[in-house]
Amino acid sequence: MSVIIDVFPARSDNYGYLVHDTATGRTAAIDAPEAGAIKAALAARGWDLTDIFITHHHIDHVEAIPALKAEFGARVVGPRAEADKIADLDVLVGGGDTVTLGETVFDIYDTPGHTLGHIVFHDALNRHLFSADALFSLGVGRMFEGTPGPMWDCVKLMRGFPDDTLVYCGHEYTASNAKFALSVDPDNAALQKRAAEVDALRAAGKPTIPFALGEDKAANPFMRADDAGIARHFGLEGAAPGEVFAAIRKAKDNF
Repeated sequence: MSVIIDVFPARSDNYGYLVHDTATGRTAAIDAPEAGAIKAALAARGWDLTDIFITHHHIDHVEAIPALKAEFGARVVGPRAEADKIADLDVLVGGGDTVTLGETVFDIYDTPGHTLGHIVFHDALNRHLFSADALFSLGVGRMFEGTPGPMWDCVKLMRGFPDDTLVYCGHEYTASNAKFALSVDPDNAALQKRAAEVDALRAAGKPTIPFALGEDKAANPFMRADDAGIARHFGLEGAAPGEVFAAIRKAKDNF
C-alpha cells in the first residue's frame, strides 16, 4: 500500500501533485490547476491518469478537469458541499467519508474557511496530507467564505495528525508566510530555523513543499492561536483561540 508522489509547479504559484499507487498503478491528480503541467508530469513518469481528487471550487484548482476527464476518462472525486460549483464530478464526498486509490485509502475531512465546502485528503497509513488551501507552510488560506471559529477548529483538527505527516499544500507561499510569521512571533526559535531553511531553498530554486507537520506546529502562528504568547502579541490575553485566530488572519490580510 505504498505510494509515489510527484510534485511539480503549475500556473504561477500553484503546486500540482500526482499520487501513484504502486500496487495497482492507479494515479490521481490532486486538484486540476493546469492540464499541460499535469500531462507533462504524467508523461515524464509514464503513468496514466485514472483519478482526480478535488479539494475546493476555486478556478486554479478545477480549471483542467474537463480537459483531463475528456482525454483520460478519469474518475473525478470532489466535495459534496460544492457540487453546484464544480462541473464533471463523478463521486461526491465529505467529512467522514473515505476514497480509495487502488489499495491506498484517503480519509476525507471537512475544512471550511477558505471556502465553505473545502475538504482535505489524508493518507493516514503513509502519513500524507493534501491540504490545498486549508493549510499552508507557515500559514493558512485566505478566509474567503468561512468564519474564524470553524476555520480554527479545522486547523486544530489537522494539528492533531502525527508530527511526521508530510503536508502537500496548494501554493508556494512559504517565504511570504515566514516574513509575516516573524512579525508576530519574532522570538520563536523553531520559526527562525524554518525561515532560514525556506530562504535557502528558495535561493536555490527549490520548493518548500512538502513540509513536516510537526515543524509547522511549532512555527506556524495560525497553528498556535491558543498559545499565550501569540495572544499577548495581539493584546488578547485570555481571549478564546478563535478570536486570536481571527486577529492573526486579519493581520496577515493587511500585511
